[in-house]
Amino acid sequence: MVYTMMQVCKEADLTYQALKFYCNEGLIPNVKRDKNNRRIFDERNLKWIKDLVCLKRCGMSIQEMKEYLDLCLRGESTIPQRKEMLAQKQEALRENIRQLEESVSYIDWKQSFYDDVLSGWKPYVSNLIS
Repeated sequence: MVYTMMQVCKEADLTYQALKFYCNEGLIPNVKRDKNNRRIFDERNLKWIKDLVCLKRCGMSIQEMKEYLDLCLRGESTIPQRKEMLAQKQEALRENIRQLEESVSYIDWKQSFYDDVLSGWKPYVSNLIS
């Protein structure tokens, strides 16, 4: 199957500008062009673009994505380096999740406190008002 830029954008949940930027930055190797010189993509391109979207969501910078791509293109021997890159991002994501869970717990506690105040079960106490 062959995909146009717009079809790839829809499939990968990516803006046209982002896809064009990724192409111009060399992040999508082996992109072909049709007879009108428009980029066309195959299934392998689409899979890689979806991978790029995920790597971006994982917090990889454009430079890190370029380094990761370079390692991928160098083949199987670079798998340990790729694993290390991904492990670092995974640890950062886990830390972000921990912080988000703490934030959700705080909001849960605060909502419960407000419910108790509004129902008359607890007096209102504020650290901001004497």
